[in-house]
Amino acid sequence: MAEIGFISCASKVNYMDHMGIIRVLCMDGKLGTAFWLRRKITRKGFVPDVLTHNYLLNGLCKTGHLEKADWLIREMLEMGPPPNCATYNTFIKGYCLLDDVDKALYLFSTMSNIGISPNRVTCNILVHALCKRGLMESVKKLLNKILDDDYDKTPSDLITSTTLMDGYLKNGNMAQALHIWDDMVQMNTQVDVVAYNVLINGFCLSRDMNLAYGSLCEMIKRGLLPNVITFNTLISGLCKEGKLEEACYVHESMSKMGVTPNDVSYKIIVQGLCIKGEVFRANKFLLRMLEKSMAPEPLLWNCIIDCYGRYGDLSAALSVKDHMFASGVQPNVYTYNALIHAQVKGGNIDRALAFKKEMLMSGLCPDVVTYNLLIGAACKLGHILFAFRLYDEMLTIGFYPDIFTYTALIREHCLRGNMKEAEELFMKIQESGLTIDYVPYCILFKEYC
Repeated sequence: MAEIGFISCASKVNYMDHMGIIRVLCMDGKLGTAFWLRRKITRKGFVPDVLTHNYLLNGLCKTGHLEKADWLIREMLEMGPPPNCATYNTFIKGYCLLDDVDKALYLFSTMSNIGISPNRVTCNILVHALCKRGLMESVKKLLNKILDDDYDKTPSDLITSTTLMDGYLKNGNMAQALHIWDDMVQMNTQVDVVAYNVLINGFCLSRDMNLAYGSLCEMIKRGLLPNVITFNTLISGLCKEGKLEEACYVHESMSKMGVTPNDVSYKIIVQGLCIKGEVFRANKFLLRMLEKSMAPEPLLWNCIIDCYGRYGDLSAALSVKDHMFASGVQPNVYTYNALIHAQVKGGNIDRALAFKKEMLMSGLCPDVVTYNLLIGAACKLGHILFAFRLYDEMLTIGFYPDIFTYTALIREHCLRGNMKEAEELFMKIQESGLTIDYVPYCILFKEYC
């Protein structure tokens, strides 16, 4: 700015340079400086053009400053430059990002009042927002209003059609989604990888993997190469169906087709294998991620630790935890809860308490799950006084016991014949407003009988 010589400049060329600087500042997220420069050149009698104002507006909407964005548009209407369709599209998208669809629709309705006609971009922004909310009937009305089409017909625009199809699939309306796809084919719409990914995801959601594979083959025949999202969608669908061997095969086939698996690809496989109890294979995939210099998120480490713990392999669970720490990933509350659960299951409450102490030393605070695990273990071992000491500690920290906490304590009182104390705890559940399941009732009924 100093080189341009802002204070002394007076030519239109120099002002054009300043507008370029404002746009760059907006793209870099330096909105304060951009608005400062706008004020300076406005005071010199030069109003930045609508494109520069749209950059400013876009920056405000991305950062959630919708009130200031509203002020900017009002100033544009009063002092110029007049807003255009892109201005309103940006503002509408800002409200959609905040999930304020009502305000976005209100802005859309006011566009015609100032002589601005909505375009395909306006349509796609609103269609996406409405589909996200599952308001498919509102989408039909909107298309009828914007496109002047019969609302039962699928608009030929690829983005609109793909968004609509995705909305119907996520709402479980496979028939309507396929109707849109057929219309796209009949209108010779040049479908892309995104459209095929949406279709494949729909077949995976409806558990029809044969049609998902068929769409993949059709996609390749058309000369469209599947991307990582295509493969991740197939892997996820196969894991949900329990077809882990096929999922692993698809995962291995990705690289052969020139698509490198990403962290999501590995995450789906690791979680699927852990759910099926194939923790050894899951751990191999985790190690492969490390070999490829990928940083597995704590969730994956925790899944494997928990799985080893559930199957009684405590040494392997501890080994994974140490490997996690050595890889630069800090264990979190869920990590320690998985380890505590493993120790509790093995009847080793002392070791479980040692992990609770280690949590505190690491700067982590035990949560309700931690206390429930320890209270349940103390009750099973008959240490009711210690269980209630943990219960009191819970309350002191500020945690509210849940139905599992109360159920464990009620069960222990009933086993000891302390029915008065059990009833008092039952009353506390009712007073707390917690939803009571059948378990506390069954415990009390069994003891009374």
